[in-house]
Amino acid sequence: MEANIPHILCVDDEEEIRVLLDRYLSQHGLRVSLATDGSEMRRHITEGGVDLVLLDLGLPGDDGLSLMRYLREHWNGAVIIVSGRGDAVDRVVGLELGADDYVTKPFDLRELLARVRSVLRRLEAGRTGTPAIRQPHRVAVFSGFRLDLAARTLHDHAGGCIDLTSGEFELLRAFVQQPNQVLSRDALMNSIHGREAGPFDRAIDMQIGRLRRKIEADPERPALIKSVRGAGYLFVPAVKHQP
Repeated sequence: MEANIPHILCVDDEEEIRVLLDRYLSQHGLRVSLATDGSEMRRHITEGGVDLVLLDLGLPGDDGLSLMRYLREHWNGAVIIVSGRGDAVDRVVGLELGADDYVTKPFDLRELLARVRSVLRRLEAGRTGTPAIRQPHRVAVFSGFRLDLAARTLHDHAGGCIDLTSGEFELLRAFVQQPNQVLSRDALMNSIHGREAGPFDRAIDMQIGRLRRKIEADPERPALIKSVRGAGYLFVPAVKHQP
């Protein structure tokens, strides 16, 4: 039975935070492991079975952003950064490195749990092939790319696989399902993270930037994902859906 319970790894050097997260998340049906530094985090990741990492940036001995980079290079699970470093630079860099979300300390436990569950739902949808949002087609083809919505894979015109984080996949799925429609940041944030964007929330802009670097011929002059000033983003390619 335990194998079916989502496994959360909390990486934080503050004992009070670790105890708080362990107790609260366990009470809400999640399996929790704890790590105090990068070495323990890497050990848990190597042992396997972790679904989501809650990562503090201010760890002793290891720079948190370096650990974020390590996770994206060696592991395919989800990461939510939970840090007292709430300035814009850290948020931007963390999201650029592929974090699925960023929560600033002090945090509300209910909000953190909601974000954890939102990310876990997307992970489960990818593993089972069951989309978080019902979709009538399995494959979307656009501008030489082939997005398999069930397998959650993207291939280019030569058949090469393009690695996408879970957030980038959800973003691209939202675009191919609603091409040639201006999608606001709030709509995209709700589709990806299950919440609206805050007034200073740049998560969507960061994910758009990463996605452009993966699918645009010239990310500085995007031809596929257009910015619409004051409104949001527009996905302009013709999209063909296949069963």
